[in-house]
Amino acid sequence: MELFLQQLFNGIMFGSTYAIVALGLTLVMGILHIPNFAHGHLYMLGGYITYFFITNLGFGYWYSLLLSMVILGFVGVVMERIVFRPLTGQPPINAFIAAIGALIFLESLALVIWGPQGMRIPNPHPQIIKMFGITMEAQRLLVVGGAAVLIVLLHLFLKKTTTGTTIEAVAQNREGAMLTGINVNRVSSMTFFISSATAAVAASFLSPIFILSPAMGAVLGMKAFIIVILGGMGSVPGAILGGYFLGLIEALGGGYISAEYKDVFAFGALILVLSIKPTGLFGKQEG
Repeated sequence: MELFLQQLFNGIMFGSTYAIVALGLTLVMGILHIPNFAHGHLYMLGGYITYFFITNLGFGYWYSLLLSMVILGFVGVVMERIVFRPLTGQPPINAFIAAIGALIFLESLALVIWGPQGMRIPNPHPQIIKMFGITMEAQRLLVVGGAAVLIVLLHLFLKKTTTGTTIEAVAQNREGAMLTGINVNRVSSMTFFISSATAAVAASFLSPIFILSPAMGAVLGMKAFIIVILGGMGSVPGAILGGYFLGLIEALGGGYISAEYKDVFAFGALILVLSIKPTGLFGKQEG
């Protein structure tokens, strides 16, 4: 029973990170209708930016996290304007190639600045908490609680503010939003800012626990796409549920079967869900 509870907690922690990253990715896909393959590498860059402020400049953890959010948000805006906006109306394959070029650039940039060796942000909350037979690091609890707060705040932003409803309007019907006078380009930039900032939060939460490396974005980016497909393309609730679903599958499968195959469980879940519901958990059949 203790093993089950421990793996359940680990699954929720991983799922919290996956949900934040996939949420940012699905927002971008809803606006531009193309997958941003460089999203995982934005996550990687956010971790390194936080690392830089803490270790090189001596800033506090929370101040570094906020600066990482802002800086990575503007990196996302620049990416939208330089990489994706000029390709509006072009064949989707052009945007796919441009996104792959962006991820190669970001990974190469990290290699040049920080090198290939792994790094880790000093753990700001190393305290150990034991409850119900579960051993929990305070930083891991922060990941779970911080993700829940961020998801609630983003939900309130999208549903209760004029800016949020504008983003949803563009996601539902880009041409219709333009006809009503909405500045679609500004909304696209804003969405990229939010998406990239949430990736920075996820990286900053998880980097004191796991090692930073320039290649870490590739694995997480792949899993983020799995989550978006599992939840239904462009579905915000689907991205959240899919993130926790994948985290639990990996943790329970790794705990009871083998941790070496946890990535296999992710693809197995994708195949199983799509064989039952091809549009994903929250996806809708196009008419």
